[in-house]
Amino acid sequence: MAKARIAVVGAGLMGHGIAQVFALAGHEVKITDTVVKNLDTVASRITANLRDLGEDESAVERVQPSVDLTDAVHDADYVVEAVSENLELKKKIFAELERRTRPDTILASNTSVIPITAIMQDLSRRERAVGTHWWNPPFLVPLVEVIGTQWTSPRTIEWTMELHAAAGKTPAHVKKDVPGFIGNRLQHALWREAISLVEHGICDAKTVDDVVKASFGRRLAVLGPMENADQVGTDLTLAIHDVVLPAIENRPGPSPYLQDLVANGKLGFKSGEGFQKWSPEQQAALRARVMRHLKAMRDT
Repeated sequence: MAKARIAVVGAGLMGHGIAQVFALAGHEVKITDTVVKNLDTVASRITANLRDLGEDESAVERVQPSVDLTDAVHDADYVVEAVSENLELKKKIFAELERRTRPDTILASNTSVIPITAIMQDLSRRERAVGTHWWNPPFLVPLVEVIGTQWTSPRTIEWTMELHAAAGKTPAHVKKDVPGFIGNRLQHALWREAISLVEHGICDAKTVDDVVKASFGRRLAVLGPMENADQVGTDLTLAIHDVVLPAIENRPGPSPYLQDLVANGKLGFKSGEGFQKWSPEQQAALRARVMRHLKAMRDT
């Protein structure tokens, strides 16, 4: 794919990682943020990531911080917004982006669960607006979900898919704009049942995690659920569903158990206790274990 001029709005956790991926792929990237500290540290954070991964540290030279939104986006071919999960903030940013970009610039929102339709509905040129859900950390997790709305043009989808594939990502086309898209709907369906098992005293939280990690979790990287169903047979899958699905948690709202944790200030790592207790050392060990695993998975 020809090199593109990329602009990233937001230089925080996700934004600097997205800029890193595109710069490493050879694109010129401008990055902007209203928080000056984020811009002041973006080069050092990207350099540290590249060094840690053994990748070309000179790629950081293709990332240009800018305090001015217009300067960052006025000549961009592709702009991706990566600010916090706040619908009104995102809508405000895209209203500004539409005024400050070329008419043919593709505008993308990086969001985990907010419907792209809600973010882009007030734009006058909605055919160029698209969603891209990157997973954290962006430079280690390959998936990028590409979400179209009822207005998004096929060419916008095609170009966005090509851009991310050429940068070494695994783009997945989400054909209908639904909350949570694909990955988070699957992930939180699992989380809902996991919380329900603990809520109803079937097992404790650590046992839930142990069971997942010691059983089907080991297969998931190479055997998806649809492949698994075909492997064992759709007839067996149906027979299992006849028995187990009526017993699985299906309440439409959050678990009261989870609500009580939050109400009592048990916020997980943030407070040192959530479903389990977490010392600073345990938190650091888990983060390190996840990063080691993701790095090891890069070449598989």
